[in-house]
Amino acid sequence: MDIIKPWYMSRTIWASIITVASAGAAALGVPIDPADSAVLTDTILQTVAAVSGLVAIFGRLAARTRIR
Repeated sequence: MDIIKPWYMSRTIWASIITVASAGAAALGVPIDPADSAVLTDTILQTVAAVSGLVAIFGRLAARTRIR
């Protein structure tokens, strides 16, 4: 693996977090369907991607130096 990406852009990490959260919710009595878990993972990943894009845009607009 030569491509490096931030941990928060990893589908595996988010799927694992959602799996742990779903198991915890199920232990507390909240029913979570595996299909709902997959949709939640996709939604969170899309949200993280959108937020990181906005941070990049605003960071560039607020920058004090030029890019070459």
